[in-house]
Amino acid sequence: MRDEKTVIHVSTREGYDRWAAIYDDEPNPTTWLDARELPALWPALAGRQVIELGCGTGRVLGPLRERGAIVTGVDFAPGMLQKAAAKHPDARLVLHDLGAPPLPFADASFDVVVSSLVLEHIADLAGFFAEARRLCRPGGAMALSTMHPALFLRSIQAHFYDRARAEEVRFESFPHQVGAIVTAALGAGWTIEAIVERIVDEALGEQHPKLEKFVGWPLWLGLRLRRDA
Repeated sequence: MRDEKTVIHVSTREGYDRWAAIYDDEPNPTTWLDARELPALWPALAGRQVIELGCGTGRVLGPLRERGAIVTGVDFAPGMLQKAAAKHPDARLVLHDLGAPPLPFADASFDVVVSSLVLEHIADLAGFFAEARRLCRPGGAMALSTMHPALFLRSIQAHFYDRARAEEVRFESFPHQVGAIVTAALGAGWTIEAIVERIVDEALGEQHPKLEKFVGWPLWLGLRLRRDA
């Protein structure tokens, strides 16, 4: 008889803190697709102040810096920030829970706000978009991505397998629908410039072995927003 997999449920902070040790080392189709798609939503970054909300291990901070951005990263998981600090020792990194605004920055401190694969862990969408807008200068932009909410219909959410403890670790995620995300962004005063829903086709599935099971399904959602005033 095959042993059943042990599944545990922990807080999002604990989950990402534990995941930090192996996060960058395991093939992840969602982060792979995000790395491919999200930069297309960024405005010009050279010399601009950019904050990443939920920077994790610094996966996105590197490409932002390569484009000339002056970066600040915020995350609530100490383990993730330790990894980010090892990669980017001269970057400004701040430990703070995005679900507990305000963040420790003055109004209009940044030209661009970036958030990658974080929104599904935010309970209060309206508060998140309002705080992001507060941080952004008039004329600035926000680019964000999230796991497509359609995946929740297949009972798929962020998780990892802890081999040392033989446990599948799951943590809290919120199945925000596209309409709820759009409504929250507009309600906070953002102007939507682009919405991208990336469906996995056969060609894309061939590029990453773990994407094959998602062929025909939307996997990734991205938005580019503008603060007009």
